[in-house]
Amino acid sequence: MDRKKFIKKSLIGSAVALLTPSLLKGENDNKDLKKHNNQVGFNHIPNNEITTMKTVLHKANTRGKVDLGWLKANHSFSFANYYNPDRMNFGALRVLNDDTIAGGKGFGMHPHQNMEIVSIPLEGDLEHKDSMGNVGVINEGDIQAMSAGKGIYHSEYNKNSDKEVKLLQIWIHTKKQNIAPQYDQISIRELEKKNKFYQILSPYKNDQGVTIIQDSWFHIGKFNANATDSYTINKKGNGVYCFVIEGNVEIEGQTLEKRDGFGIWDTETIQFKSNTSSKVLLIEVPMNVD
Repeated sequence: MDRKKFIKKSLIGSAVALLTPSLLKGENDNKDLKKHNNQVGFNHIPNNEITTMKTVLHKANTRGKVDLGWLKANHSFSFANYYNPDRMNFGALRVLNDDTIAGGKGFGMHPHQNMEIVSIPLEGDLEHKDSMGNVGVINEGDIQAMSAGKGIYHSEYNKNSDKEVKLLQIWIHTKKQNIAPQYDQISIRELEKKNKFYQILSPYKNDQGVTIIQDSWFHIGKFNANATDSYTINKKGNGVYCFVIEGNVEIEGQTLEKRDGFGIWDTETIQFKSNTSSKVLLIEVPMNVD
């Protein structure tokens, strides 16, 4: 796909889209996803020291960046004006944006279609409205999931005028096309386990956490220095994208620092050690998408 076509497809949900006269549909790029699936292990820094599994390292300072004044964002994968053909996706994981939004500012009402959209506030409070009639606030310690399905409009604003809101915005390619949209939001505070990864998202309505329409699981954990843990893949053929929110950790012997990303696949378990006080998000997704 050439750069101009890619940018046109990716504007939805970005700040650039909000500044244009009209919004363009951007999520139905499964053909392009198939094209780039074979490149998923070719992203920037392959780790040749690990031979029992496949891995890819994304250092924090290699992410795409945007600064619009009211919005400062770092993109782990190609998004809006940031285009890197070697960083289109990690399996079904299409977008991982690390956003900071100024007081009272945000994303106006805009559409999505056939995409699973997950928001995790890290600091502050995010005000949400959508075309399904949902109105509310997503606080630090909450997780929100939307299945856009056949089509949805929503807006997200910093509820507070006097402080920033920081959040992770994550898009995952859906398993089913053109379904009825759905919305889910919970507090994850009561789920927290000391020095353990705990589940905050899954494909199953009766399971712990919010639900999306994809064979995907999210786990998060806060760890003291020198704590260890392990993670077992839920479904054969899935991979895990590890994102360090805070701290310094080792995952399968790879040292990672704040906001580094590390993708792992072709394995059944992952070994983890926290070198300092840390917070880490694990995003398990299918590595191949139909």
